[in-house]
Amino acid sequence: MTFDPSRLPDVSALTVAILGGTGPQGRGLAYRLARAGQAVVIGSRTAPRGERAAAEVGALPAVTVPVRGGANDAAAALGDVVIAAVPWEGHAETLAALAEPLAGTIVVDCVNPLGFDERGPYPLVVPEGSAAEQAAALLPGSRVCAAFHHVSAPLLADPALDLMDLDVLVLGDDRAAAETVQALATRIPGMRGVYAGRLRNAHQVEAMTANLIAINRRYRTHAGFRVTGL
Repeated sequence: MTFDPSRLPDVSALTVAILGGTGPQGRGLAYRLARAGQAVVIGSRTAPRGERAAAEVGALPAVTVPVRGGANDAAAALGDVVIAAVPWEGHAETLAALAEPLAGTIVVDCVNPLGFDERGPYPLVVPEGSAAEQAAALLPGSRVCAAFHHVSAPLLADPALDLMDLDVLVLGDDRAAAETVQALATRIPGMRGVYAGRLRNAHQVEAMTANLIAINRRYRTHAGFRVTGL
């Protein structure tokens, strides 16, 4: 079977909230989704930071939809789909505090639990198995997926770049939720959202980010991944 975006659901009317949307990855995803015409809410630890980031993203080239901002809890309550792009160090605390507003919501975890030492990046051991599985444990009422781990923040933020030449691996146990996330990724020109298995396989996807960082450092680029044969 080839990749057929027409089989994915229509997500054009959904609002995407991004927790940690003031960080490089969250802010870049907010820009690309807003540039694709998706309604976006940027969340941050404080409302003024979220509002300021939203104003800045909304003023970037090719953004034609309003971009809202506020504190993480307010953003979580507004999102049909919520992307967690928070630092790993605050991952558990942030999500645990938002279990109530995130109940019933599709939550996309894109956090990579990595450590760094003199030998470079390496994956951390997560008791639940992965950041995404930790999210699922903390948010039992949410529909948790994993995606957007291998997207370069500098490329996302580059207004001169029209196409994102990569595939986004989407994992989840709820196939309807996963297809919604696939469709969101595919809204971004050049990007495909590819289903890559159940949430229990998120660890190796998160850990692969360490390899990607090594590739980018060695070749001084912003590489991504493409799945062949689709």
